[in-house]
Amino acid sequence: MRNGNASPNGPVVLGLESSCDDTAAAVLQGSKILGEVVVGQGALHESFGGVVPEIAARAHAERIDLCVADALAQAEVALGDVDCIAVTAGPGLIGGVMAGVMCAKGLALAHGTPLIGVNHLAGHALTPRLTDNLAMPYLMLLVSGGHCQFLIVHAPDRFQRLGGTIDDAPGEAFDKTARLLGLAQPGGPSVEAEARQGDALRFVFPRPLLDRPGCDLSFSGLKTALMRTRDKEVAADGGLRRQTRADLCAGFQLAVCDVLVKKCARAIEQYLSLSPRVPALAVAGGVAANASIRAGLQQLCTRYDMRFVAPPLALCTDNAAMIAWAGGELYQLGYRDDMTLAARPRWPLDQNAVPLLGSGRKGAKA
Repeated sequence: MRNGNASPNGPVVLGLESSCDDTAAAVLQGSKILGEVVVGQGALHESFGGVVPEIAARAHAERIDLCVADALAQAEVALGDVDCIAVTAGPGLIGGVMAGVMCAKGLALAHGTPLIGVNHLAGHALTPRLTDNLAMPYLMLLVSGGHCQFLIVHAPDRFQRLGGTIDDAPGEAFDKTARLLGLAQPGGPSVEAEARQGDALRFVFPRPLLDRPGCDLSFSGLKTALMRTRDKEVAADGGLRRQTRADLCAGFQLAVCDVLVKKCARAIEQYLSLSPRVPALAVAGGVAANASIRAGLQQLCTRYDMRFVAPPLALCTDNAAMIAWAGGELYQLGYRDDMTLAARPRWPLDQNAVPLLGSGRKGAKA
């Protein structure tokens, strides 16, 4: 079952993920998840109000081999029976990515197992093929703490970016909003929970870039508008009232949802020009867990008579099953990496697109 002689049910793939603050390992055979482990770092970063890269890197280095052992034990698969090892090689916090890549290299070298470096974003973008066997091409909204892009997925190794955020990602904006309002991290679930008690129409926040053509987005100004509104309310009331906080969350969440849905409609128009056989919109990434955003996108797909695919919540956030799946797809296309595989803090999926966030000596950011 090794080195090209994969099972008829698909290759057995060990996946490793360590790009941010979740250390994960998973074993897949075809689309069946045989074993999966995700160890979060929330408690380590809680007092700092966000992820501390140095702390995250150390935790990954300490835990990644244990996660691998646990995932293999769950799967009842010996490392020698793995057809290939897939690992997130970027983009992400470089210390964490390095921890995963070095572990994967060691395992691959020791056992003579093929090694495949996977783009973390490709893992998210290909998740609907793991969960729903979605036919390509499909439109993907990748929306997470560090990224937000509209992509047409043409093949496991070919992605076309239609647009994305030019500053903050939605998840980052949720995190910053939570900090501004004294809510717990990660900000997405905290803001969403608070918004359920709020009046989304009390405070009207801007919808950035809707007056411009195209599918690019911006969320930095939205966060700034919320901060200024909070400051006015605090000055008027001598503090931040509980109901005011809920109303701020509700108004902010509605603004994010409106921007994503309206920009997604523009992306759909471009995508449909390709005349896909089975039109579909998929959403993935941590922010895809937001119920209001999912509902807005679902309604949009109904209007365009498109299939809507949203993976289970556990597969929307960072996980190793998506890395194993993406690695398995690349493995079957003939991709292989060697011991020169390097960790990459920046790694755009669409190499031909103009960088959204500029570039430096290490290449395009996104």
